[in-house]
Amino acid sequence: MIQTQLYIDGQWQSPIDHGTRAIHNPADEAVIAQAAEATRADARLAIAAARKAFDGPWRQTTIRDRAKLLNKLAGLIDRDAEQLARLESINTGKTLTESRTDMGDIAATFRYFAGLVASESGAVNEAPHHVISRTLREPVGVCGLITPWNYPLLQAAWKIAPALGAGNTVVIKPSNLTPLTTHHFTQLVAELDLPAGVFNLVTGGAEVGAELAESLDVDLVSFTGGAFAGESIMKAATGNFKRIGLELGGKNPNIVFADADLDAAVDYALNAAFFHAGQVCSAGSRLMVEDSSYDEFVSRLAERLPRIVIGNGFHAETQMGPVQSAQQHEKILGMVQAGIAEGARLVHGGKRPAGDVFKQGFWLEPTLLADVTADMKIAKEEIFGPVITAERFRGEAEALRAANDTPYGLAAAVWTRDLDKANRMSRALRFGTVWVNDYHPYFPEAPWGGYKASGIGRELARIGLDEYTELKHSYINLAPKAMGWFGA
Repeated sequence: MIQTQLYIDGQWQSPIDHGTRAIHNPADEAVIAQAAEATRADARLAIAAARKAFDGPWRQTTIRDRAKLLNKLAGLIDRDAEQLARLESINTGKTLTESRTDMGDIAATFRYFAGLVASESGAVNEAPHHVISRTLREPVGVCGLITPWNYPLLQAAWKIAPALGAGNTVVIKPSNLTPLTTHHFTQLVAELDLPAGVFNLVTGGAEVGAELAESLDVDLVSFTGGAFAGESIMKAATGNFKRIGLELGGKNPNIVFADADLDAAVDYALNAAFFHAGQVCSAGSRLMVEDSSYDEFVSRLAERLPRIVIGNGFHAETQMGPVQSAQQHEKILGMVQAGIAEGARLVHGGKRPAGDVFKQGFWLEPTLLADVTADMKIAKEEIFGPVITAERFRGEAEALRAANDTPYGLAAAVWTRDLDKANRMSRALRFGTVWVNDYHPYFPEAPWGGYKASGIGRELARIGLDEYTELKHSYINLAPKAMGWFGA
């Protein structure tokens, strides 16, 4: 049984009230850990430690020091990659193959930001010969980082690497459903010679996140999760007008034109919807197919779905694991039933798989709902589970209008052999990422984030580092002289 603690001011400690929370394996509902459950009081201690460290010794670290730190963390992640991957799979339910890939991406994220930080220097501006005018980027201060349950350590890395690299101090709160890999990562941080308070881990529920958002001693809060919680954080941040970064999910159209390579499009449509059981903010759960190819496309999907291997993520043959929690399981089933009630046609799935092995745990069959229309609730709201909804469209203009008719704007994909059409659609779709003839790839060098209700700000890339900095103009007059203007 794993036992986790809080990490505050360079020390492992129990919560003030000694609260704990049982952590469950979504595959069989077994208790795999007892995690420390912090309260607002614990969060305040962590914030105070981060504030003291930022205002003290951490401000003296150099760009070179911080780049070395990020590279050291990348090396430690590589060293413990298998242990981290196993923790991630047992906690989230995803396949071990997916978790191993995540660990490689996490190490790459730290190395990318290490290189970016090492190349930082202020810009010298054009100015008179007796003036030094520079544009500088300085750390924001204390950063509250709140991460989701679907990609616990990957999403943490996207925040931690630029935050520390820019010279900030950190208080991180992982989801109270999936804290295990963030706890292990904190053990890696504890191996390094960091000043106390630079990195703090506070595991707990919504009240801990609320404290980070409301505290006047927190200068920036970065949150990945649901829109309702994001709205609360945005309102709470007005207390001291702190910087905010919000990544709030999406309803992502996967648009297939009749001239596309249908073999590839079908294969990628499955990956878009069922990777990590559809629990991906950019999941391509909203499939839109041009009318002349629609029936064939749905038929091909229907042939493939029964062959998807569902099972324990530690088995090599498994292609899809369970969803993460009972709450998520019930929500997804409810949305499927709502779609059927609105007139969607259930082609496959929509229930728990048969067999004794699936009686415990949060299992769902991969599900396909056909003949969905753009006005249905299931075409508009994020499902966050292993469900594809299939819609028809007639022509480019209709596809574009329907795809953009959503409050979200995270990601979209277009499938066509016509590169002119691909370019037109890519430019006109109001989404932060638009893939053409592909789905799901991302790189540390490319920005990630969305339009509209999908969030505020960007992660990764140069802008992902800039989000954690303040921009300053430094002006030094080397030869001041009296102006003789007033009262001379």
